[in-house]
Amino acid sequence: MEKNTRTTNLLDKLIIIADFLVLNIFFALYLRYDWKVLHFSTGIDSKYLYLSVNGAMVIAQYFYSNVVYKRKIQIDAVIRRATFLTFTFVLAAFCITKILLSIYGLKSPSGFFYPYFAPVLYLVILSSRFVERYLIGYIRMMGRNHRTALFIGSDNALLSVSNQLANDLTMGYNIIGYYADKEIAYEHADKDMPRKGSLADLVELMEKGEPLGVDEIYCSLCDDREDLIRAIMNYCDKNVIHFYYVPPFTHTFGFNLSMERIGTSVVFTNHETPLTLMSNRIIKRTFDVIFSLIICLGLLVLIPIIAVIIKIQSPGPIFFRQKRTGLGGKDFVCYKFRSMHVNVDADKLQATEHDPRKFAFGNFMRKSNIDELPQFYCVLKGDMSIVGPRPHMLYHTEMYSALIDKYMVRHFAKPGITGWAQVTGFRGETKELWQMEGRVRKDIWYIENWTFWLDLAIIFKTAKQIIIHDKQAY
Repeated sequence: MEKNTRTTNLLDKLIIIADFLVLNIFFALYLRYDWKVLHFSTGIDSKYLYLSVNGAMVIAQYFYSNVVYKRKIQIDAVIRRATFLTFTFVLAAFCITKILLSIYGLKSPSGFFYPYFAPVLYLVILSSRFVERYLIGYIRMMGRNHRTALFIGSDNALLSVSNQLANDLTMGYNIIGYYADKEIAYEHADKDMPRKGSLADLVELMEKGEPLGVDEIYCSLCDDREDLIRAIMNYCDKNVIHFYYVPPFTHTFGFNLSMERIGTSVVFTNHETPLTLMSNRIIKRTFDVIFSLIICLGLLVLIPIIAVIIKIQSPGPIFFRQKRTGLGGKDFVCYKFRSMHVNVDADKLQATEHDPRKFAFGNFMRKSNIDELPQFYCVLKGDMSIVGPRPHMLYHTEMYSALIDKYMVRHFAKPGITGWAQVTGFRGETKELWQMEGRVRKDIWYIENWTFWLDLAIIFKTAKQIIIHDKQAY
């Protein structure tokens, strides 16, 4: 564990150094080429500007240093920290520059350049964060700077934790298995874990004082095993192992539980989902309208071109209209560019990889997501959001709501053009029931954990899929 801690601290320092290198290299290029397009000309000794930007970065790093190296961190938190860091940097750089100018009696730069410099710097820092996250993930995937975790109990609540730790390589976890009196039911697991023994076997090892060889223990036992839970906690304290308790009932109820303190006591409550708050709905809707308006204006140029190609390859309408299930389980009309020949099965059958109903340009549109662009009009109308659970055809809603528990919970939020399920491996045709069950779990997780930064992260992941085509996109 000590070696892992040293490596993690080293990664933290290296990323901070990288931020300063990126800043100074980029700023040097800025001064070197004196970009006229941004109306930047200073007439100020560059040393004052270097002092300003580096001093500002010190302040920004103090308040919003990187979190890429942390294991249990989501991409939305990375984006949020990068945003706040850039904002703090610009504010601090502006103030420092003004102070230096007043001290030395110099004039301000014409068209003061920080508002122009900041957006580009933000994109550079954000890009570096993704690169750093990938490199750290690669290092941990190769078996370095990893942590070992052990699970105790057979409750399905542990599966959610194990799936998160095992699937996100940037966390760098190696799950060695679990101790329990019965096997874990793996129908909802992404990856099986070996059962190392019973709870009695675990107690015997702890009583002998034998090392378990792990960095973290995740325990999910009921309160009637209080003595055993306390014994495990004491063992962890003596052997410098991080202990985490996973309440068994969280999986049973199927929604988030928020911890609250009443004096020295801890209680759990089923808190409201984020999008029930008016302020969050306003933020989401404002972003939806602005972003969709920009896309729709751009579509005015593309629609005639796409329309001609569709008409040449397949007679019929330009747009495909279909009723789908939306917010609150209500129907709405969803629009897409038509990618298939007109057929009678459109409202019942999903598209398959080699579907004969698709024509050539339609197949290209589906793979590149171009066919989804008219849905931005649905966003403007208020029927959809840019990010949310993907809307299903009415036939599938009727079928899967009868087969999957909590299926209709996904309709507590507006359907989206893209969603958390689509960027985490549950996109495309659902050949088997478990695939739809996985999609529903991801959709419910999104609804319960929504943040504006999570929406941005999903949009970035979707943009990546457009460049690197998803194999499930057909």
